[in-house]
Amino acid sequence: MSAQYLRRYTDLAALIYLLTERKITLLDPRSWDDSNDSHYLRTYRNKKRLKSVLALCFTQASERYHHWRVFTSGSSGVRIRFRRSELLSAIRRMQNVQARRVEYLTLPELRRKAPDTQDLPFLKRYPFTDEREFRIIWESETMKMHALDILIPLSCIDEIILSPWLPHALSGNIRRLLRRIPGCGKLKIARSTLISNEEWKNLAEG
Repeated sequence: MSAQYLRRYTDLAALIYLLTERKITLLDPRSWDDSNDSHYLRTYRNKKRLKSVLALCFTQASERYHHWRVFTSGSSGVRIRFRRSELLSAIRRMQNVQARRVEYLTLPELRRKAPDTQDLPFLKRYPFTDEREFRIIWESETMKMHALDILIPLSCIDEIILSPWLPHALSGNIRRLLRRIPGCGKLKIARSTLISNEEWKNLAEG
């Protein structure tokens, strides 16, 4: 079932932009925390003599604690679950876009066989395997850009999950605010119970 979806961990500001503009935004990877990763995209850009390579990352994995901690900002974090086929159909209408799952390799594997240039944007070190990342990149030989918006239909959003650290007192207001955005009245929006689930607690009582 997980293969039906792609998940994007981000923050409320980015979510509101997505819902109001109906666009996802690809960014320059130079600011990424993993310098190994950004180096591979920069090398890809240089080898192909491109002006720009922009990217956006998703996970194919179900909810994980470290996704919330690493990829979101505390109580303002959100997880957007996209219907995979519908999202990719919209994205692939854009020229010069690639969308692939990331492959995780060890150093010995790379030593045995140097990677093909075309694969560089979709390779990461093996310790990141649990991310189960899926990546979209856009490239250009002529345009120097630091961000690119791609139009998507709101129907490709399956659900929105709010941060498990968002206070309960605020979650209802946030849900109502998001549903007031035109076209979003019927969106499934909930707060994550990852770190505090009443059913899990009650089952301990026997």
